[in-house]
Amino acid sequence: MKLTWLGHASWKVKASGKTIYIDPYQGRYDEKADIVLSTHSHYDHCDAEKIEQVRTPSTVIIAPSDVASRVKAPIKSLKPGEEASINGVKVKAVEAYNYKRFRSPGNPFHPKGLGVGYLIMAEGKTIYHAGDTDFIPEMKELKNIDVALVPTGGTYTMDNAEAAEAVVAMHPKVAIPMHIWDTNPGEFKRRVESISDVKVVILRPGDTYEA
Repeated sequence: MKLTWLGHASWKVKASGKTIYIDPYQGRYDEKADIVLSTHSHYDHCDAEKIEQVRTPSTVIIAPSDVASRVKAPIKSLKPGEEASINGVKVKAVEAYNYKRFRSPGNPFHPKGLGVGYLIMAEGKTIYHAGDTDFIPEMKELKNIDVALVPTGGTYTMDNAEAAEAVVAMHPKVAIPMHIWDTNPGEFKRRVESISDVKVVILRPGDTYEA
């Protein structure tokens, strides 16, 4: 299983002979997609032009229902707890939301119900893409994750310190920071590895990690 960080929250995953794009926005889209996953409808997680670039008649697009306003049908939507199987790849939606980061008083950047995270299961491994989220209680219920892709940039999502707490609670084998903005992912790595045996891998856009 190969995971290429395309930048921001965008990934290309190669698993079970399939090409999977997550949150298409940044990076190169040089292969047609078998599966496209979008965590929510914000433009930097759901670039309609990039999706059309990699889409074929057989591409399965999984995204929250409001993505339909940006991307042509058909789209399959999964609510937290629901899952879908696509030719050897299982995708399960999980909660992702803000409860402490607000656009204005009482108005979170990512309210509960707007978006999701995804568990992607293939080749006997589980990848977790957290989406845009704070460290929420539901994360503590996630188990047996091989690679956790977590936002660490703050403002709209967890920052380095909070993401480190989340990773220690979930205890994946490997954690990779994303949605970094101009923050230092080395701080996230130091915090996690100083209090747990979780390995933190820091990628640059275009780099690939093999799980």
